[in-house]
Amino acid sequence: MIQGSRLTVFFDGGCPLCAREIAFYRRRRNAGDIDWVDVDGLDGPEAAPGLTKARALGRFHVRAADGRMVDGGEAFALLWSALPGFRWLGTIGRFRPGLWCLNHLYDLFLHLRPWLQRRAAARVRRMARA
Repeated sequence: MIQGSRLTVFFDGGCPLCAREIAFYRRRRNAGDIDWVDVDGLDGPEAAPGLTKARALGRFHVRAADGRMVDGGEAFALLWSALPGFRWLGTIGRFRPGLWCLNHLYDLFLHLRPWLQRRAAARVRRMARA
């Protein structure tokens, strides 16, 4: 577990979609200023104080530099606020209507994630046979 005064992103490295998205963010400028925790690779039931591994695998979480833990759309807004080029998206999460939209879009993604994962896996299998 990583503790400190930096932004900490908890992600599911076992989810191909999630891992790909996080890899994208990790290649951005200032990504080295963020602690990235692959929860799938952790031993034990806790990802961080107050955050179980099961909860972290089920929903995207970010711990702010001040120690506040957020999830869902608000977690993405916090991450985006830390990355140049995405800060305008992070600004959306500072306002109630924008945060409401981000949270609902993230919840929709969570609903569709199993289907999207099956589609991605089928595509990889097709490409491997070609």
